[in-house]
Amino acid sequence: MIRSKILGIIMAGGKGERLVPLTTERGKPAVPFGGKYRIVDFVLSNFVNSGIFSVYVLVQYLSQSLIDYLRISWSNRGLTPDHFITVVPPQMRLGEMWYRGTADAVTQNLNLIRDFDPDYVAVFGADHIYRMDISQMLAYHVEKQAHVTISALPVPLDEAKGFGILNVTKSGRVTEFEEKPKNPRPMPGDPDHAYSSMGNYIFNRDVLEEVLTEDIKKESAHDFGKSILPVILERCRVFAYNFRTAPLPGQKEYEERGYWRDVGNIEAYWSAHMDLLGEKPRFDLNNDDWPIMAGRYNGPPSRILGRQVEDSILSEGVVVNGAFVRHSIIGRGVVIEPGAVIEDSVLMDFCHVGRDCRFRKVVADRFNQFPDNTFIGQNPEQDQGSGFHVDKASGIVVVGRGRSKWAHLKR
Repeated sequence: MIRSKILGIIMAGGKGERLVPLTTERGKPAVPFGGKYRIVDFVLSNFVNSGIFSVYVLVQYLSQSLIDYLRISWSNRGLTPDHFITVVPPQMRLGEMWYRGTADAVTQNLNLIRDFDPDYVAVFGADHIYRMDISQMLAYHVEKQAHVTISALPVPLDEAKGFGILNVTKSGRVTEFEEKPKNPRPMPGDPDHAYSSMGNYIFNRDVLEEVLTEDIKKESAHDFGKSILPVILERCRVFAYNFRTAPLPGQKEYEERGYWRDVGNIEAYWSAHMDLLGEKPRFDLNNDDWPIMAGRYNGPPSRILGRQVEDSILSEGVVVNGAFVRHSIIGRGVVIEPGAVIEDSVLMDFCHVGRDCRFRKVVADRFNQFPDNTFIGQNPEQDQGSGFHVDKASGIVVVGRGRSKWAHLKR
């Protein structure tokens, strides 16, 4: 039996401008999430769990944090030369320029594709929280004899104006791509939903090379969604893959089918954290059949000394000492002193919360040291006066990355 050869390319160069101050010193894929992970861990875990072990990660903006993290957490030598996860900064092979779009980023690394010589290339983003069996998408791609397959998510018709919408036939073939249409068309057989592109693609290798070689000669945005897909629909077999209907090993009945979140702004980032909580979370991190893998932390187990913890996630090395923690995500090595009250909040690694502090709807980046009697999320004017970022739409208060004598070693 001859097995198909597939190469993964992860686009991890996003700035994450709407996530400032979390992205002041790092790119969006390197932002911590869920107590022990980084956002990039979700797409990497999807590739590895799907049996795709040959992956290039293309980085660009403020990439050192991500490079360090991947070097420590994901750099391993496989049993064969085809097992690798390799970080690729801009090589400037086509001139002294950064990546000008998603398609240009792949074009500038066509040499890697040619050297690996795959049958298929999976081009995925690194900015989203979800689980996906990519091998099922590949099987669909082969079954449809597609040249390109786009993972698609049904969205309510009244929300579709904010997405890139795919118009498809009953067989799933894409006939039109519309970027944020004023009057989006519904999916076949479902008048209440439209097909939104997730920005994840599988290409036949020869087709990918052909369309990228053509695109680089044009004046365009050099972007898959804006420049490539709309112009190849007539001559290429492009299909939409319904992510929501795809089964996933280990998924619980109570979880949201086709859970996928673009955590591109503060409110979405905070809300996705809240989706991890509760007796029946929308996105349950406990899944032995499809684990989300992360960097190793050789810290002690968490400890709870008095008071109370309700509906929260505590990571390794956390100490809750006579404090109250409710409906919150607490990162590794966090210490919370007596009398503190933490509610509806996200505290990242190695923060220290002093006595009698009060936090509500707070997102605190790593290494912050909060003195005794610090109140955050109680008074917006006071929070702004303290130099914290207050998200106007949601009222969430964000505290940027702190400092410690070890911070440079623990990016």
